[in-house]
Amino acid sequence: MKLTAEIWVSAYLTRLRLIEVPAFVVQRGDATAGAVLVKLNTLDGQARCYQRSFDLMTGDRKWMVLAEGAEADVDASVAKQRSFDPDLWVIEVEDREGRHLLDEPGLA
Repeated sequence: MKLTAEIWVSAYLTRLRLIEVPAFVVQRGDATAGAVLVKLNTLDGQARCYQRSFDLMTGDRKWMVLAEGAEADVDASVAKQRSFDPDLWVIEVEDREGRHLLDEPGLA
């Protein structure tokens, strides 16, 4: 059974809140099937954006880096993705230590 995007986002934000990592919904996408981008802002002018994809060899879902570098460049990449997909969710995580939890069990 596949989780809806809205339930996944809610669970993700709760996990981050439990370890006191601020995160915000920048764009709310389709509640049931919207794709999710996670932008990690390390608050030093740098950022990284993750998108979920499938490993073609194993069929597993995993998070891949879509863009990284200067925050303005990452924001431009996110804006481009938003222009293609109006159902897209965009979550921004702010953590100087670079914690995003996307490698934790249950979040792939």
